[in-house]
Amino acid sequence: MGVVSKKKVTAALKAKQNGGVKRKIEETPPETNGEVVKKKKLVKKVKKQPKNGLPEKVKKIALFDDDEEEDDQVIVPKKEQEGCQRCREEEKKQLEESEEESVDQFGDDDSDALPDDFGSDESGEEDLSEGDEDELPILKEGEEELQLNIASQEKFELPTIDEIENELKAAPSLEIVRQRISDVIQVLGDFKARRDPKKSRDDYLAVLTKDLCSQYGYNEYLITKFMQLFPNGAELLQFLEANDNPRPVTIRANSLKVKRRDLAKNLINRGMNVDPAAEWTKVGLVVYDSQVPVGATPEYLAGHYMIQGLNSLLPVMALAPQPGDRVLDMCAAPGGKTSHIAALMKNSGVLYANDFNFERCRAVIGNLHRLGVVNAVVCNLNGEEFCKIRPNGFDRILLDAPCSGTGVIWKDQSVKTSKDSQDVQRRHTMQRKLILSAMDALDANSPNGGYLVYSTCSVLVEENEAVVNFLLQRRHCQLVNTGLSIGVDGYTRFRDYRFHPSLSLTKRYYPHVHNIDGFFVAKFKKLSNAKTNKFGVDEANREKQEKKAQEKADESDNDEDGDAEEDVESGDDEDVEEVDKAPEPVKVKENEEKKKQKKADDDDEDDSDDEEKVSNGKVGSGARKLKKKRNQAKQKAKQAAVAEDDGFNSTGVVKKVKKAKAFKSKIPKRALARSSAKTVKNKRKKLLEKSR
Repeated sequence: MGVVSKKKVTAALKAKQNGGVKRKIEETPPETNGEVVKKKKLVKKVKKQPKNGLPEKVKKIALFDDDEEEDDQVIVPKKEQEGCQRCREEEKKQLEESEEESVDQFGDDDSDALPDDFGSDESGEEDLSEGDEDELPILKEGEEELQLNIASQEKFELPTIDEIENELKAAPSLEIVRQRISDVIQVLGDFKARRDPKKSRDDYLAVLTKDLCSQYGYNEYLITKFMQLFPNGAELLQFLEANDNPRPVTIRANSLKVKRRDLAKNLINRGMNVDPAAEWTKVGLVVYDSQVPVGATPEYLAGHYMIQGLNSLLPVMALAPQPGDRVLDMCAAPGGKTSHIAALMKNSGVLYANDFNFERCRAVIGNLHRLGVVNAVVCNLNGEEFCKIRPNGFDRILLDAPCSGTGVIWKDQSVKTSKDSQDVQRRHTMQRKLILSAMDALDANSPNGGYLVYSTCSVLVEENEAVVNFLLQRRHCQLVNTGLSIGVDGYTRFRDYRFHPSLSLTKRYYPHVHNIDGFFVAKFKKLSNAKTNKFGVDEANREKQEKKAQEKADESDNDEDGDAEEDVESGDDEDVEEVDKAPEPVKVKENEEKKKQKKADDDDEDDSDDEEKVSNGKVGSGARKLKKKRNQAKQKAKQAAVAEDDGFNSTGVVKKVKKAKAFKSKIPKRALARSSAKTVKNKRKKLLEKSR
């Protein structure tokens, strides 16, 4: 038998005074082919009103949704339900008629609407007032509980540091800690209105620091740095959560061997789901999932791509190397940026790939061979040595400096607890030395070069803007636009720091904003090869100009003196005779002294020339006599020293044992070897002839 259900009649629930009355709703059976449908009387029973003032039927219906119907049912033969379409239509009409009857009996539909809990409904208030008085205490208790919850949300009671430490020693509830973090952030967002008068802002910050350290596993130093970097609490939580989530796997197509479009097709055929990584890169691909290992495909072994993060593409794009340049990658391992530079240079020019760690240089060599780079020179030197080895010897330099790694925490979770102020200070000092060496190794007179790109995978200001500002104060250079379309501008002022206004040209990248690793990029243009800042260069230029002006003034004075001499010559003849006669005896004495000095100088020169001749093996006339005289003079000096020696002041003369003279053939070695070989052959011939 089939079952056809009726829609529930909600209007009947409003009747409160008709308790115990039975109302019959008759329904006309549908006409069928000679058969009669069994009719069942639909009776709505409304029991007596209970204490709470609402019928029992209302409670029963309120537990169900509109889709779940709880009404009487009309039984229809199965054959008619399946075969007769007209019966179904008549059943629909029958249900509509029953609804109309219910509306006529119990009033309009609008009166059946339930009151809104969050809005203002007058009908609901009237119904409640008409209800039983026993209902009012229950409602009052509900309202009081609601107001209590609202009050507890608005006024947050801050625990003390000791309470939090005791809680953290035990097994803390993550939900409680998370809720307290959100409460403290809300209070700090509207501190004047929501603060506890007995608590200061430092108290709230101390509690927030403790909770963040326990929730995300950082030490207090890093949490404090991140709180200073992101003063907005919501952004801080997004950054901390992004550090725990891994970044998508990305690869870079090697343009030396394949195009990105062809590589994508080949990888899709291998079972990898890849897409272009971003609009700002033409060589990046993102790998969503793969049926084969990304680092073991034939394309990878053939050097068609390199597994590389999108953040490492940014400094090479900012460097923009040109074919034929002399480029230095100061910290090259493992070779991803180096191979990208070689691809942009189209394997022309000279590319120096340097790394201080010898073990990591092996990875650079392997990747360069696999990717088909032929213009690279791999070296293992300290980056500070390049300013001494090749000063002003490069057109472009990339310095991806070693840093604390606060932008790639998801790769190394030990950063959360291992980094402190001393570690950051050591990195800061190393970065300043490297960036000075890199700037001194650049050539400011390069026709299309003289650029330095400085990058780190850190988000701390001490390792980024502070290092860049240090270089601007020490060398004659300036910051230029990086040419990157994405990124957040660097800081020109941060808390107590005041940097150069041009630091707004630098770029910052955050994992929760750009979905890449935390990164920093800055690009410099070297203006002169002087190892000083702009003020020093200006001072040197001013001194040069003063020297030139002084030389011009001296030349003009000499010209005036020449004119004065001409005036003297054009004077009386008597005066001229007196001038000529007066210096004669003085000139004679000066000439004699000059001749004596010249002879002494000539003798010294002859001795030195003879010594050079003897040392060079050039035997000339009188050379042996001069050498003999010098040896005799030395012998006399030694004998005099021995005579004056009392045994305490000096050791005296110790005669050296003469070495036995070795035989030296006058025949050259090659000629001697040839002759000895001939003699050996001749001896062999004679022996053979005798044996015959």
